[in-house]
Amino acid sequence: MRAATIGSIFSAWLLLVGTAAAQQSDWAVTPTAGQDRYGSAGGAAAQPLQQPASLPATASNRDITPLPSGNGAASGMAPVGPNAPTRAKVTSGVGALPHDHGQVWREYDIRPYTLRVANTNKPEQTIVDWVLRETGYEAWHSDPLGVLSASRDTLRVYHTPQMQAIVADIVDRFVNSHAEPFGFSLRMASIRSPNWRAKALPLLTPIPVQSPGIQGWVMAKENAAMLLADLSRRSDFREHSSSNQIVLNGQHAVVSTMRPRSYIRGLTPTPNAWPGFQPEMGQIEEGITLEFSPLMGHDLSSADAVIKIRLLQIEKMNSVDMDIPSPAGANQRMKIEVPQMTMASMHERFRWPAGQVLLLSMGVVATPAPDTSRNFLSMIPGVDAPPRADGLLFVEAKGMTTPAASSTGGASTAARTPGGYMGRY
Repeated sequence: MRAATIGSIFSAWLLLVGTAAAQQSDWAVTPTAGQDRYGSAGGAAAQPLQQPASLPATASNRDITPLPSGNGAASGMAPVGPNAPTRAKVTSGVGALPHDHGQVWREYDIRPYTLRVANTNKPEQTIVDWVLRETGYEAWHSDPLGVLSASRDTLRVYHTPQMQAIVADIVDRFVNSHAEPFGFSLRMASIRSPNWRAKALPLLTPIPVQSPGIQGWVMAKENAAMLLADLSRRSDFREHSSSNQIVLNGQHAVVSTMRPRSYIRGLTPTPNAWPGFQPEMGQIEEGITLEFSPLMGHDLSSADAVIKIRLLQIEKMNSVDMDIPSPAGANQRMKIEVPQMTMASMHERFRWPAGQVLLLSMGVVATPAPDTSRNFLSMIPGVDAPPRADGLLFVEAKGMTTPAASSTGGASTAARTPGGYMGRY
């Protein structure tokens, strides 16, 4: 009787080991060279996985003796049973791009733009960025299927005719030879008191701004010149950029006044060197960074710009005294610093008439550059507060033939014109 029982147990064990080995050969074998993860060579159609046969009802994972290994776990065994991990099913598809929504393939020649900005690395990326802003990122990563790819010479797009019309409008604005001589003047300034608004209010036409705390206006170029002349006569007015700062149409520019400021942020133990520790230095970039990407409208009557501003200022350094044990016996006192900072930011897109000037106010924020004036309070430690001022940005489109715009024009969302390009598709 005992011999029969031992024989049946041994037979069940052999069956279980054979089943596990079959499963391991399907799931755990490393593909050979030239094969994909399913063993298909050269991208051939994937074959369905061969699942192992069902285990006998009497078999149990507790009956398997783990193989010896360094960590005590079974080595070389594949998962068995319902807890085995699954993998995604991969096929070669139907061999053609889906066109359930009428998608079409179009290739746009962007060489008139990329050759004009030959000194820029990957200028085609600027066109791609504008297409994504106009159409939305999700339009290219959801249904219907879309493809957007660019080289230095060609922009390739696979999408619906309606989406192709939007892309064509963006590309036309980049390659338009009439917009080539246009540039945008940037002037960054700050003024201690925001009361300049009281006198300038009749000259300003407000526009909607989404960023909290930010205000925007448009004004005639003559009025902008009068306002700048009036502000420059004030003692609390300061300009932080060159008056001839020009960004060409369709290009991306970064203006930065960032400067590093070092401080002691911690202590690092050095048990093998006296005095047993050393200061850990940190560095913070303090100032303002302005990123500006402008684009003229195809008819040159309007201008679009994506403006990103990041401003950071250290209000003060809070000192903390640290008692450090010394190998000599007595504790040593070391001082570390914890920065107290203020930050402001904006990332928004604006459209305004090309014949007018766009004016943005960041509100009363940290100044883009350190205040070098020495007043009485600055001589008293702990009393003087860091400087604050109303940050202003003037943006003006300049060109040989800038058309005049209506005084009632304002900023708006970019228009969609799918009907104007249906002949191409």
